[in-house]
Amino acid sequence: MSQYKKIAIIIRKDTPKALIEGQKLGQWLTDQGLEVFCEPDTNLCDASRQLKNESDFDDIDLLVVLGGDGTYLQAIRMLNGRQTPIVGVNLGSLGFLTDNRLEQLYSMLKATFANKMDKRPRAVLNISINGTPGHLALNDMVLERGGRTHLLNVGIYCDGQLVTETKADGVIVSSPTGSTAYNLAAGGPVLHPEVKAIVVTPICPHSLTTRPMIFPDDREIEFQIIGNDRVALLTIDGQKAQEIDATHRLTVKRNPEDHHIIRHPTHNFFNLLREKLKFGERD
Repeated sequence: MSQYKKIAIIIRKDTPKALIEGQKLGQWLTDQGLEVFCEPDTNLCDASRQLKNESDFDDIDLLVVLGGDGTYLQAIRMLNGRQTPIVGVNLGSLGFLTDNRLEQLYSMLKATFANKMDKRPRAVLNISINGTPGHLALNDMVLERGGRTHLLNVGIYCDGQLVTETKADGVIVSSPTGSTAYNLAAGGPVLHPEVKAIVVTPICPHSLTTRPMIFPDDREIEFQIIGNDRVALLTIDGQKAQEIDATHRLTVKRNPEDHHIIRHPTHNFFNLLREKLKFGERD
């Protein structure tokens, strides 16, 4: 018997194709005898099963995301640390999180309900500000100067010990999952998603000796802006959080609970790299 009874559909609302496919999916899931839940204003489920509050996600067994990696990260924010697994389907170009194509959707779901798919863990970053937790990131945390003209001076600490003080446009703190996102664009390394590490990559550093650093994910990494006249913008998984200055101390560590992504048993990360990034190909 399938462990999945209550299914939530999350779509990219500004895409007509996502709405159409979401309606088809909602009807198909209902025909399978499953309970279907959805976001308000999408008409993918009964009004009584709309996900209006965070607590509405408590009993959801599975999320199906129709959109792209941005929509997937939106679903992660909705779960807010819940370990509900997600099936991601990309309606455009292939994504790293939503690497299933639309034509695979129903075969993927049938296999999922038959318990023939893998639930693969992905590390989540837990971010505290001045000792107060409350921010989770599947991909990354970014400190950057935004539109300001001055470079940022950032002190970086590991388990309370000074690592370095870097002057740059900003700093990216990435999970292995996020290593192929902004981290990669800024010159950081690609990590296999199951590596137990956190990557810290400077953005356009002032010094040529400043390089990306890889830390074990059982350490606490801290960041503090140096200089009372410096202000940084904190962004978490692509969403602006707040401004940060010298009075704030950010602590990043691996969250005790992982996220679980539904993958086919034959899924290969390196195949995805070659398909998505043309990894290893010559110009």
